[in-house]
Amino acid sequence: MSGSGSTKVMGIITVGALVVVTAYTAALGSSGWLWFGWVVLVLLTLAMVAARGN
Repeated sequence: MSGSGSTKVMGIITVGALVVVTAYTAALGSSGWLWFGWVVLVLLTLAMVAARGN
């Protein structure tokens, strides 16, 4: 499977965002909006992967 550069960057951003949201949650408590935003980011990343796969 050959990955496009933009899909790889999107995956890296998604993982980085997870780290940031997790650190924020550990330090300051959970924020529903942050987790919602991360889920949206995951869905966008998965949509990009699916679009590249077809």
